Amino acid sequence: MPMYEYRCQSCNHQFELRQKFSDAPATECPQCGGVVEKMISQTAFSLKGEGWFNSGYCPSSGGPKPAACSAGG
Repeated sequence: MPMYEYRCQSCNHQFELRQKFSDAPATECPQCGGVVEKMISQTAFSLKGEGWFNSGYCPSSGGPKPAACSAGG
């Protein structure tokens, strides 16, 4: 389930909620009961294993490599 960050418009309290995509967004601050807004945050994920462009599609030997392969992805 995704993690969503919220910030209270009244007291500036920031908190995270783990919610399903189908869940309604939070509307109330757990500390003061004020109105909250969903924050936009940077995601963090890593593509591991075989089959991604730089591991599965770049030629391993022979001939020149495309610029994307020599740059690491």
